[in-house]
Amino acid sequence: MPKALPVIDVNAPICCDPVSAAPMSDADALELALRLKALADPARIKLLSVLLTADGGEVCTCDLAAGVDLAESTVSHHLGQLRKAGMVASERRGMNVFHRARAESLQALRVVLDPDCCR
Repeated sequence: MPKALPVIDVNAPICCDPVSAAPMSDADALELALRLKALADPARIKLLSVLLTADGGEVCTCDLAAGVDLAESTVSHHLGQLRKAGMVASERRGMNVFHRARAESLQALRVVLDPDCCR
């Protein structure tokens, strides 16, 4: 059975200074690694891509499942991992759950990995 990800505070901004600024502490390295680990799955990358390009900025779980050709339960699992890492926000509306990418979280990762990227 895969090892569960430790819980990180997704309300807090990304952990630390850019990796090129100075050697990272163990705690900062762990927090960054957990966020990157959440992205280290092709299905999660594809889900984020769909969410980031969606009209209106959000998508229902049922529509995501059809869009990535996975079962709703599998999509829910992947979205849960992305949510724990602070990359997706979800909101229940009646019988459906709508998800949106937290682009600011991805931007924070870009800055930590390469502060000169995308300027």
